[in-house]
Order: sequence, then C-alpha cells, then structure tokens
Amino acid sequence: MENQINYTEAFEELQHIVQHMENGEITVDELSLKVKRAAELIKICKQKLTTTEEDVNQILKELEN
Repeated sequence: MENQINYTEAFEELQHIVQHMENGEITVDELSLKVKRAAELIKICKQKLTTTEEDVNQILKELEN
C-alpha cells in the first residue's frame, strides 16, 4: 500500500477513477487494475481518517484533564 500519498491526493484519484468508470472511459482490460487501485485508495483514506479521529479524540481527552 502506498502510504506516501496524502488523503486529498488519494480521494481525488479515487474520484477520478469513479468518474471514468461512470463515463464508460475504462476498458474491460483496465477495469481490474482500476478496481484494485480504487481499493488501495479506499484503504489509504480509511486509515488516514481513523488515525485523525484517534488523534482528535486523544487531544480532546487531554483537554478534559
């Protein structure tokens, strides 16, 4: 998994893939690769959102004390 990419870049690339799929611009030959890449991007986004949520919760917990 490519962790060098930030959330915004991953989300934008994912949107690009979805747009191309919806417009029928992806060939059958490309479809499998694009779906695999989309899955990787979703994992990256999910991981970054989870990490951010944990960080925010930790900060809020520290502020309560």
